[in-house]
Amino acid sequence: MISEHEVVIVGCGFTGIGMAMKLRLAGLRDFVILEKGKDLGGVWRDHTYPGCGADVPASFYSFSFGPHHDWSSTYPPQPEIWDYLRRCVRDFGLQPHIAYRQEMLSAAFDEDTHRWTVRTPQGAYRARILILATGGLKQPAMPDLGSFTGQAFHTAAWDHGCALDGKQVAVIGTGASAIQLVPQIAPQVSRLTLFQRTPPWILPRPQRVHGPWERQLMRHVPGLRWLRRAIAYWNLEVRGPVLYALPRAGRLAEAIAHRHLRRQVPDGRLRRLLTPGYRIGCKRILLSGDFLPALTQPHVETVTEAIQQIGEREIITTGGRHIKADVIICATGYEVIDAYARTDITGAGGRSLSDTWSGGLSSYLGVNVAGFPNLFLLLGPYSAAGHTSVLFMAEAQMHYILACLNLLRKTRARSLDVRAEAQDRFETDIQRRSRRSVWIAGGCTSWYLDHTGTNRVMWPKSTVAYWLRTRSPRRTDYHLHPES
Repeated sequence: MISEHEVVIVGCGFTGIGMAMKLRLAGLRDFVILEKGKDLGGVWRDHTYPGCGADVPASFYSFSFGPHHDWSSTYPPQPEIWDYLRRCVRDFGLQPHIAYRQEMLSAAFDEDTHRWTVRTPQGAYRARILILATGGLKQPAMPDLGSFTGQAFHTAAWDHGCALDGKQVAVIGTGASAIQLVPQIAPQVSRLTLFQRTPPWILPRPQRVHGPWERQLMRHVPGLRWLRRAIAYWNLEVRGPVLYALPRAGRLAEAIAHRHLRRQVPDGRLRRLLTPGYRIGCKRILLSGDFLPALTQPHVETVTEAIQQIGEREIITTGGRHIKADVIICATGYEVIDAYARTDITGAGGRSLSDTWSGGLSSYLGVNVAGFPNLFLLLGPYSAAGHTSVLFMAEAQMHYILACLNLLRKTRARSLDVRAEAQDRFETDIQRRSRRSVWIAGGCTSWYLDHTGTNRVMWPKSTVAYWLRTRSPRRTDYHLHPES
């Protein structure tokens, strides 16, 4: 039996929930959200490691159409973010629209009916509109654990049954999750070894607890709430040109980071290990006030030699060191680009998305892909911003998707498909602008780039430019297939 709907949303994380909220606000109710897990929340459901939280100010980490102001601190912790998402589902009446344990196995477009069929292990769903809100953080990147017999897990699947007290623990990776969890677990373990491939740029994190009076003001003074949100937006937005246009302008930020490092790490040898050799912003900029001090503790060691092999209870480096480990924690990020390319989606003419993207991820505005009518992406290729809240970009896309649905309604078209030439023009402009960005010219490799060194993830302009560009679709950039 096939369940029929007007819209199918795949993924019940931040973007899937936000898209459903926008549909409800627009008066559209015939939709279903397919969620592969047993609960909502996406990465904020899965990331439960110690110290997990946002690195975007709380005042700018909720939907403008479903704002939350009662955050406990400057940067909200994971439990509060997850509670916020559950509140959104409750307040907008979304629970009846969510189908849990419905992982999308495949999706195919029927050119006769102009409808998508999505298959899951429990059945099939058919809809006119398919919206992918799966995000890029869905496939954890795991190293080869060899013959390791101890406990090992990724930060995206924290093992709460694993007691770290008195254990020899190895943490692989120094990205966003590592700098949050290391200070939390360091006091518990007998020895902590941090394996670092590339040192990150770390800026101070101005964390502050919000007092009762401040939270009361945020609840009851709308003007103050929007003022704080506007200040947070522009405080982040002015940093953008350092990333996408003027990498050398990042020297001030680098000086702040160097000063932060000198103040928190007195040992010169350790400081040299923790000093990046590339321009700030080339990789994700991290915020922390307690990570660097944690690395100065006597029982904590930072190892920069590459891992050659993992044995039963040890990690062997390329320099010949044998480092004992009872537990390995993999803070190794995600296979963002590969996860997108493996998606089993078939568009018009039997074209698969994996084949279309075999030469590199591509999209139009991070929302459409030519040859895949009525398919919309949320946070697709070229819609990430390294300097601000990703929710801003996602909201712009949600507005744009609704504008496309209105275009379909007004023209009485059965389907809408971006023209290949429009997507090519967009792609050419993205790559031209990317050449001067810090992601290309900053002297590092990151998950923003594919194996050819091409930017496939980041938006190389201001978020103001993206907001303006997504106000309404250019009808000439689309094929509109009329009703038969």
